[in-house]
Amino acid sequence: MSQFFNLLYDTIKVFIFFVAFTLLFYYGIVWLNDEYEGYHKYDQPQGGAVKVIGNKQEEVPVFSLKRLYFYYHYGE
Repeated sequence: MSQFFNLLYDTIKVFIFFVAFTLLFYYGIVWLNDEYEGYHKYDQPQGGAVKVIGNKQEEVPVFSLKRLYFYYHYGE
């Protein structure tokens, strides 16, 4: 009978730890979500920002043997 109670005690202990760590993980994820919810990554940059992308367009040949060789050699 003592083994049964020890097994029951260990099972309840594992269950309580599982629930506690699950709640801790859940509230950690909720806290991170609340922390970054107001973060606007597409706002205009502040300070001396420089535009990197230009409107310069270069002519790219439609087909070249060099590009075909590169494709076959590297598989891209």
